[in-house]
Amino acid sequence: MQTGRSTRGLRVKNAAIGWSFVTLAAVMICLFYFYPMIQAFIMSLQSGMGTNLAFVGLDNYARLLKDPVFLTTLKNTVIYLIIQVPIMIILALFISVLLNDKALKFKGFFRTAIFLPCVTSLVAYSVTFKYLFGQDGIVNIMLMKLALISEPVQWLTDPFWAKITIIAAITWRWTGYNMIFYLSALQNVDQSIYEAAKIDGASPIQTFFKITVPMLKPIILFTSITSTIGTLQLFDEVMNITAGGPGNATMTISQYIYNLSFKYTPDFGYAATVSYAIVILIVIFSIIQFKVAGDKNA
Repeated sequence: MQTGRSTRGLRVKNAAIGWSFVTLAAVMICLFYFYPMIQAFIMSLQSGMGTNLAFVGLDNYARLLKDPVFLTTLKNTVIYLIIQVPIMIILALFISVLLNDKALKFKGFFRTAIFLPCVTSLVAYSVTFKYLFGQDGIVNIMLMKLALISEPVQWLTDPFWAKITIIAAITWRWTGYNMIFYLSALQNVDQSIYEAAKIDGASPIQTFFKITVPMLKPIILFTSITSTIGTLQLFDEVMNITAGGPGNATMTISQYIYNLSFKYTPDFGYAATVSYAIVILIVIFSIIQFKVAGDKNA
């Protein structure tokens, strides 16, 4: 009987200790994550100038579908997403396979060099790209010296080339970040699998598509979702390279939220509504990616 009481007392003590650690973290998460999310949703149901807001229900969400600027930023953001993310994922996967080759020399140098862009300042690298792709920038100078173009390309003032510049910038920065995930996963793959495939006569291409890609499927899904989220929230590059121009040709949803809050006449309620549009897009694209990957829990 005494043993049973001491056991229960020990369980209660352990539970109390455990909850003392968990409670603080749970309170902080609720305070700094869930509370702002709820407040933002409530604000999205309001409208008005500055902080003088009035409840308007779902009018802001109906306004989204008729807002030409929002529809333009939505189109731009989706274009970045469907073009840049696949290119970046494929490039990161290809580079990680090359850098995982045991015969490759100076692997540490190449890994560091490719990963380095993602730790540089967002503003600094964006401004650097702005000067590189300027009308008199080094990119145009090199292309003209190589006789690939006869006159400077309007990288920042032409709607098409401005989008290409943004895509090039974010691909340069984030490819190394995704490469690290693939490289870490590849280093944990049993090499005997590749040796067996080689003995069976499998070519490098067959090995890549039949062994490497299936084994990296969870990591590919993870990087695809995180890259999708990052692209839907794209702001710094567009703001610092093209400022959303020419016109609104490169403006993203996040930049539109910034403009609604701080550049135009402040309408925090409608800005919160646009913010929730990003949340909805993230959920939709994440579900699609889970379904395409064949995740049964999606």
